[in-house]
Amino acid sequence: MNINLNRPIILYMHAGSGNHGCEAIADSTIRMINKLRLQQGCDPKTTPKPLIISNDAGEDRRYVLGELEKQGLCLLETERHIDRDFLAHVFYYGWRKVTGDKQSFMRYRFKDAYQGYLREYNRCEAASPKGHESLLLPGKEESSLNHKYAVDNTPLAISIGGDNYCYPEMVPDLILSHEYFKKRGFETILWGCSIEPDSLKDPGLLKDLMAFDHIYARESISYNGLLNAGISADKLSLRKDPAFELETADVTLPEGFKAGATVGINLSPMVLERAGDPKLVKESYRNFIRYILDNTDNNIAFVPHVVWSSSDDRRPLKELYEEYKSTGRVVFIEDNPAEVLKGYISKCSFFVGARTHSTIAAYSSGVPTLVIGYSVKSRGIATDLYGSYDNYVLPVQEMQDPQALIRSYDFIMKQRPEKS
Repeated sequence: MNINLNRPIILYMHAGSGNHGCEAIADSTIRMINKLRLQQGCDPKTTPKPLIISNDAGEDRRYVLGELEKQGLCLLETERHIDRDFLAHVFYYGWRKVTGDKQSFMRYRFKDAYQGYLREYNRCEAASPKGHESLLLPGKEESSLNHKYAVDNTPLAISIGGDNYCYPEMVPDLILSHEYFKKRGFETILWGCSIEPDSLKDPGLLKDLMAFDHIYARESISYNGLLNAGISADKLSLRKDPAFELETADVTLPEGFKAGATVGINLSPMVLERAGDPKLVKESYRNFIRYILDNTDNNIAFVPHVVWSSSDDRRPLKELYEEYKSTGRVVFIEDNPAEVLKGYISKCSFFVGARTHSTIAAYSSGVPTLVIGYSVKSRGIATDLYGSYDNYVLPVQEMQDPQALIRSYDFIMKQRPEKS
């Protein structure tokens, strides 16, 4: 991130830390910003703390982001949810229908968070030396910048959703959110993203992406897709997902978790929903577990990475755990912050993951990894690491062989460098 960070920063489109992939991106990015600020000589008393606009700041405070907030490294603000306020829901839908003002939804959504941004800015301005020039036109709650100041004084809005643009149902709100910050004079960055190249045929989506001041693609398939779609190379950077730099917590291993001799397993409801044959995917997992128990001295650790009620990894993993609990060779890892989960994953001898950031935790810890994937992010990351995603990623939509996990496991283990 080679940009000036001595200015107000907002991170938006953070879905909440109950998805530990989202937590890992936000955690790593906040630590990165603060490290770079120190290198750039920023004064923490007069530089606004980065503000994270979250789907649920209360959820974030139960994990690492809450600790970072206590340390003064960031601020957390919950965005408003129009579907939870009946009167606002009626008013804004009526207003939008009559006026066509789609941005009204975003003004409602980000109002509290924007107020938090202004409070933090004003706090820092009050602490600045006399004569410090304001970045915002005085007396206007949501003004644009006073453009007489250089671009380096422009506040920065970073979209940190990772693969948000991979989900067509999210794109309209992503476009409106981006417009919200552009209209208020923010420089905008799309950070650590993956985007299906075919989706770039949508002219509305492409127009939105071209309006970013810079885009950091986290893998080469997305990067090349953006380049081929006409986005200037000057606006594009290929950079690994920030979660590759997530800190690894020291962990006390539970009974039955043998360091270096335990296979970690992650399975998600999302992958099962996208599978061509969910029953076959589960059967392939069962065959793999039985293969490990029968043919190696490894134990099994089931590792959830998302614990939202709408998509809780613990449901399919608990089902598998109960089936093999009687062997005495399986353990279940309970919900923990992303850094702690990475601590457990780093102690595995092999890892099978459906959640992208569970596999990034494994990749970045040097653990041989098999991905059960469904989108460009899995294929792109594996291709950049290994030159090809064949055998390293099993696209769940195409799985037809209940022995697929075993075959890929054998292939990956044979690729390991020989110990000297």
